[in-house]
Amino acid sequence: MPDTEFAGRFLGVLGGMGPMASAVFMVRLTALTNAASDQHHVPTMLWSDPRIPDRPAGHAGTGADPFPWMLNGVRHMERAGAGAIAIPCNTAHLWHDKLAVSTSLTVLHIVRSVIDDLQRNGIMRGRIGLLGTAPTLSSGLYQRELEARGYECVLLEPDDLLRHCAEAIRLVKLNQAEVAQEPAAQCVRLLCQRGVDAVVLGCTELPLALPAPVRPALGVVVIDSIDALALAALDWYQGV
Repeated sequence: MPDTEFAGRFLGVLGGMGPMASAVFMVRLTALTNAASDQHHVPTMLWSDPRIPDRPAGHAGTGADPFPWMLNGVRHMERAGAGAIAIPCNTAHLWHDKLAVSTSLTVLHIVRSVIDDLQRNGIMRGRIGLLGTAPTLSSGLYQRELEARGYECVLLEPDDLLRHCAEAIRLVKLNQAEVAQEPAAQCVRLLCQRGVDAVVLGCTELPLALPAPVRPALGVVVIDSIDALALAALDWYQGV
């Protein structure tokens, strides 16, 4: 059978950062697809390489550079026929622009996907609480995009970021998502005390710490960066 029989749009997922977040992205991409049969789902290839060096350490210059490892994954997916790349890791987006100019493929942007999801939830302006790794937040990755669209960004105090947010992320990476729930919820409560209109889970470990069933009790709109990226991937696949 000729190769043309198998041609079509394939989504590439650059994963392994961390492995569970990548797996959950695949689950959510499937769950969010309005499909009448198997054949209506998104053809996807997952490159999950947990050997990719630590992104916070790499960004700080205290660890190995993760970029060559990320580019290696992109190159493999190029050869396999991917048409676009989704990266279910927020901190990895510190290398987004460098990756985007290194490939002809569309590289989806998780922060822009989150903004689309804020607007999908009717939040066109307002105060947005941001949670994520220290490098993601200190780099202004989210702030630049959000402020350019008229949002005001609210961050935790550094001590709270370390005590609660970093701890929740660490626990998820240790496969202790249930234990991570309380420190993650405390992050949201602290942001709510500062009058935010929504909270962005800007690290793909945080949606695992705060799964959808527990979010309504938090009393604020919670934007899940995994779901936002999955919806952006669906828009790409459907040609929106």
